[in-house]
Amino acid sequence: MSPTTQTLKRATLLCCSLLSAAGAQAQPTATAPWPVQPVRLLVGFTAGGPTDIVARALAEPLGKGLGQPVIVDNRPGANAIIAAQAVAQSKDGHTLLMAATNHTMISAMYSRQIQFDPVKSFKAVCRIGASPTVLVVGPQAGLQRLGDFLAKAKSQARAVTYASPGQGSSVHFAGEDFAQRAGVQLTHVPYKGAAPALADVMAGQVTASFASLGSVLPAIKSGKLLALAVASPQRVAALPQVPTFEESGIKGYRADAWYGVLAPAQTPEAVLQKLQTEVSRFVTSSAGADRLQQLGMDPMLACGDEFDRQIAAETAHWSQLARQLKINDD
Repeated sequence: MSPTTQTLKRATLLCCSLLSAAGAQAQPTATAPWPVQPVRLLVGFTAGGPTDIVARALAEPLGKGLGQPVIVDNRPGANAIIAAQAVAQSKDGHTLLMAATNHTMISAMYSRQIQFDPVKSFKAVCRIGASPTVLVVGPQAGLQRLGDFLAKAKSQARAVTYASPGQGSSVHFAGEDFAQRAGVQLTHVPYKGAAPALADVMAGQVTASFASLGSVLPAIKSGKLLALAVASPQRVAALPQVPTFEESGIKGYRADAWYGVLAPAQTPEAVLQKLQTEVSRFVTSSAGADRLQQLGMDPMLACGDEFDRQIAAETAHWSQLARQLKINDD
């Protein structure tokens, strides 16, 4: 072997070693310290919506526990597909997803359009809490009870509109499920997030929304929105005067919205365990539980395999419902 050939070989081996070392630093391993940089928590909706509010409530205490800032990064659009895809394809080892119920509805609506699997492309960190759905209308709608809402919907097919954070969102499914059970026809008006959707309900541009309690509780208390019914087994403590859908004649109607953290599928187990420890610390602390309750939700901790099983089961359920209701966009 000539000196030139030997020199090239040594240079090639050195280059490969450096590239391997760089690749090892890019992804955390089971033994490497983590996190080594700020952690991004992606939200698939605009600022001010329920998913964003929960993410911001979690970010500061989670960052303190991890020893690095947790930055909430809003990536609205396509019913949170943009944010979910960015997390699924992330290679930096420091990107997480603030997911909500709508995550399990993505494949029901867009199975042929997405480049990730809502179940297989992620590993569950923890479910944080859940909030019941409440039917709200603007004060100018002139509707005081669910019976008034139903009467208008039955007398004017499609004239009653409801706003949602997007096509295929949990609010969209909640609205269509309600319409089927109640025997009415409603017109769905999709937005790019809960905040603009609810703003138009308050302004009278749209009749109603099937919103999570946490996203509308302040507006209800201030009189900007009127709650007609809550989709829970019993009345909620925050709105004791508001009847359940069951009380109002819509039997079996439930629509809880949950919120939780997901990581890319390739995340090492040691990193997942660290995240689960810190998220659990927030949810089970008195300060964390109080904060979640202030946001209109019940702390409901479920981590790892338990949360994974829930996501898989709900994904299958919503796919079946989408076929039944013929609201698949593929």
